[in-house]
Amino acid sequence: MIVWISFLTAVLIFLALDLGVFNKTPHIISSKEAGKWTAIWVTLSFMFSGVVYWLYTTDYIANPDILKPADAAIKFITGYLIELSLSIDNIFVIAIIFSAFKIPQKYQHRVLFWGILGAIVFRGLMIYFGVLLINKFSWMTYIFGGFLIYTAMKMLFSGEDEKFEPKKSFIYKTLKKVIPISNHIDGEHFFVKRRHITAATPLFVALIVIEVMDVVFAIDSVPAILAITSDPFLVFSSNIFAILGLRSMYFFLAHMLDKFAHLEYSLIAILTFVGIKMLLHDYIKLPEWVSLAFIAVSLIAGIIASLRKSNKEFV
Repeated sequence: MIVWISFLTAVLIFLALDLGVFNKTPHIISSKEAGKWTAIWVTLSFMFSGVVYWLYTTDYIANPDILKPADAAIKFITGYLIELSLSIDNIFVIAIIFSAFKIPQKYQHRVLFWGILGAIVFRGLMIYFGVLLINKFSWMTYIFGGFLIYTAMKMLFSGEDEKFEPKKSFIYKTLKKVIPISNHIDGEHFFVKRRHITAATPLFVALIVIEVMDVVFAIDSVPAILAITSDPFLVFSSNIFAILGLRSMYFFLAHMLDKFAHLEYSLIAILTFVGIKMLLHDYIKLPEWVSLAFIAVSLIAGIIASLRKSNKEFV
């Protein structure tokens, strides 16, 4: 438990520094600033794989799958890349939500900050129950694998006109029935008093919609990483690093989302691969580097194809 407590404490300390020091004053985060933080989080994530390697040479962390240190490190990086790639869809939806509720750019970081705290709790619960189900019922692996392939096919054949509309969503309609909602933004406040009535501001509404959508996306991403490993620490830590880097990645890519249209096919390829891997896990055992290589190549190919298409359209 010392490792778990230390890891969670480090995450909470950074989040406290993030809101209390680095972003104490609401401001518009430039692409340059976001790019710097994106690079920092990616670097820290890959450096943490070294920590994972060291931990699995000791008795400080439980090792239910009896992994070798090198295998544990590769599984962490693979899981991290899966979560990071699947976060791309989150970025598209977050941009739509902020646009729908007209959230000023300088307050968007605050919404995403509190969204991360909720995401950590919900992801933790989903990972706990996911690992529990797989360990208790071995056939759950086939259900998760089939679900991932179904999701990939749904993404492949869904029309481009199927776009998420926050103000027409079940989440927003339900929230309106529970609490009064103000259409006016009052600084960085989530609630405002109007004639003795406490009403939620658009910032709070956007936060709730983002939280619920993160849970929806986690239904895909958690089974995807469970295809790589069912080790609770590796699954949780790779998820957390991907979530922590999501904010800076959003601000870095927010103005360039249209340039990465082909990344959708990378996600489809990754989901299909991990789905098949889960379905055939009793018959085919792939080396750890194969999964890592496939995911990395899929992402790089999607990025290159997207940039080439964007350059041709620009010309």
